[in-house]
Amino acid sequence: MAGKIKVMIIDDSALVRQVVSQALSRDPGIEVIATASDPVFAIDKLRQAWPDVFIVDIEMPRMDGISFLRKVMTERPTPVIICSSLAENGAQATFDAMAAGAVTIITKPKAALKSFLEDASNDIVQAVRTAARANLRALPRPGTGNLTVNPFHRPKLSADAVIAPGAPTAMAKTTEQLIAIGTSTGGTQALEAVLTRLPATCLGIVIVQHMPEKFTAMFAERLNGLCDIEVREARDGDRVMPGRALIAPGGRHMMLKRSGAQYQVEVVDGPLVNRHKPSVDVLFRSVAKFAGSNALGIIMTGMGDDGARGLQEMHAAGARTIAQDEASCVVFGMPREAIKLGAADEVMGLERIPEAMMAYTRSAS
Repeated sequence: MAGKIKVMIIDDSALVRQVVSQALSRDPGIEVIATASDPVFAIDKLRQAWPDVFIVDIEMPRMDGISFLRKVMTERPTPVIICSSLAENGAQATFDAMAAGAVTIITKPKAALKSFLEDASNDIVQAVRTAARANLRALPRPGTGNLTVNPFHRPKLSADAVIAPGAPTAMAKTTEQLIAIGTSTGGTQALEAVLTRLPATCLGIVIVQHMPEKFTAMFAERLNGLCDIEVREARDGDRVMPGRALIAPGGRHMMLKRSGAQYQVEVVDGPLVNRHKPSVDVLFRSVAKFAGSNALGIIMTGMGDDGARGLQEMHAAGARTIAQDEASCVVFGMPREAIKLGAADEVMGLERIPEAMMAYTRSAS
């Protein structure tokens, strides 16, 4: 993008408008072109200049942020960052916002707001820079969804904090094989596009989609109604089996374990890894250790680098690995970092991934 990234902030809190504006203005590559206390005031200002990125609250007078978001996405699709305390306690409102096409969420607390925004200023800047690069053609259409919460102001730990590194203990090639998928921003849309095209004969699938608590069960239930395979939020001890996709629950890590010749998942608490829980790196490392060459690893659209090192570990353990290509990603962060590490055997568009999964399924039988 040539020139500065132009940002408009729409929030009924004068404090939020002031602190976020100051944080963004310290970056020479970003310009806050306008602020507004609600979308009605914003619409007037948009007649003079249109931003590259919006930062929008949900609860506001006269017009709520979700209605404004839908209007923007219908009339002139533009990356939108939701900045709302409802991400903590208003699950349905936040789900609606992301389904309308928001790129990501900044979860702001109701208390100690100023100190939080000041501490998270670098992360807010990074969110704006990432949103400005979002692939608008891959943004969800109304009613599909693109749910991910961007976890700011959190320590960045590696998978070592949950699962120790070490030599793989996987069996040689067996008839029990599986597919592991990791994704974040844009992943709800991407997963729907992939899983709805799979027959019930597909190998068992384990998935980490960056999502907060309460959302993963809703998301899995929705997909289960659309897919031929069974899709559900994972429970500790669930078996990985053909025709079933297990999605890691929000707020918990999911790891693969082997029980004899069969695979199960272990759902555990633990610290944030790469600022996420669940973490793709945690899942992928466990797959590398316990499945090795009996697995296919796929990293798809997402912000940041979670999963890149885990995919590299899977690759080193003999698994086949795939990264989604830039053209079909909403945000190319996670696949790009995996490709940089040499972790991907193949880079392909989203439309090719279901067939690659079925080709791997056929080769395993």
